[in-house]
Amino acid sequence: MPGVTLLEPQIATATAKQPRSVEVYDFRRPTTLAREHSRVLELAFDTFARQWGTQLTAKVRVLSQVTCEQVGMYTYDEYAASLPATTAMVLCTLEDFSAKAVLQFPASAALSWVGYMLGGTGVQAAPERKFTHVEQALVRRLMDDALEDLRYSLGSLLVTPIGVGSFQYNSQFAQAAAKSDLMIVGAFEIRVGDRTAPATLAIPADVLLPQLGDTNPMSSAANSRELLDAQVAAVPVDVALQLAPAMVTPAVILGLSVGDILPIPHAQHRPLDVTVGGQPIASAAVGANGSRLAGVVITAKEF
Repeated sequence: MPGVTLLEPQIATATAKQPRSVEVYDFRRPTTLAREHSRVLELAFDTFARQWGTQLTAKVRVLSQVTCEQVGMYTYDEYAASLPATTAMVLCTLEDFSAKAVLQFPASAALSWVGYMLGGTGVQAAPERKFTHVEQALVRRLMDDALEDLRYSLGSLLVTPIGVGSFQYNSQFAQAAAKSDLMIVGAFEIRVGDRTAPATLAIPADVLLPQLGDTNPMSSAANSRELLDAQVAAVPVDVALQLAPAMVTPAVILGLSVGDILPIPHAQHRPLDVTVGGQPIASAAVGANGSRLAGVVITAKEF
């Protein structure tokens, strides 16, 4: 047909399906922190960061600041893979645990801290290398103080004694824990003078999580009646002393004005009704409690 262009249909070619990698997930050991746990740990790690910064300032005699940037839970394999190939790793021993905690930071940053401690300026960038015996002894003193701050900051979360163990400089060869072990990892930024450096703290999850408790604690249903009765008994209610009601027509209500007398069919000798939510539960006579009116209960209903 003139003026009409026919287009050939496009034939979709089936692409070869890529093989999917399946990772086994153990629901008994979730790899994410519950919101309640994450909040508690973030507060504890923030406290540790402030304490560590104060301690560094006192030791290196240069204004220092440590900031906690993130707290998460990862397997040790994931944590080790995120670290630089060459870095300083302080493996910290935990009593009754084969896995170790890790305090990691660039060796060059630690060497500049040592330079400040020895009276240097710390301006020249230090190489990424192993510590000498003297340097390692000075860094160990800094780490002893850091772990003291950690124990104070975590408080009741860290019930296991922790201490400085060995130093490692290759993140792939340092065997602090099994590859599948879960670690609570905090990421920090350390500023000493004008230089900043990243740092991480990894603690085996089995050391901290038991003290955090259940994320959604549930009570047993065995004593549900007792729990319900206790809850209902503690609910506040309004109690009123009530006269006998008067029956009137809407016309009387609409015609009320100031000064009108509305007779109440309540005998003078009759006690008042004690009501809760409009339901009478007892009878009481008018009395006094100091300078205040009070109702003296004379009869009560059985429930």
